[in-house]
Amino acid sequence: MAGLLKWLSWIMGIASVAIGVAHIASGMDPVPGGGSANATVDSLVRFFAAIFLGYGLAWIWVARQSPIPSKGVRALAGLLFLGGLSRLPSWAEAGRPNWFQLVLMGLELALPPLCFWLSTASEREAADRVAVRG
Repeated sequence: MAGLLKWLSWIMGIASVAIGVAHIASGMDPVPGGGSANATVDSLVRFFAAIFLGYGLAWIWVARQSPIPSKGVRALAGLLFLGGLSRLPSWAEAGRPNWFQLVLMGLELALPPLCFWLSTASEREAADRVAVRG
């Protein structure tokens, strides 16, 4: 389980960094169906992109640890889940988003429980290794 958690953490980190960089460089251009944005929205998107880049770097930091810190995984996964949940009021108020945003929301709601489960299993594996040595 630890190997799968490490792999997933790397993927989460690299993808988040790439998305953050793309939005810093291009604003709304990478958003399917996003259209053009006024200066205020463009500024907001690029600001949040920098935070998302930092979020990705945090996943990469977690992936580089041995053993992977479960608290870090759970905190980052919880933020992703909250982001997915945050799309629901937007859908209710502004209408159905582009299909790609729905796919992203599905991932944002499905991956965190997997990360929680993997981090718990990884914690147990680490504890078992310590118990065997002790």
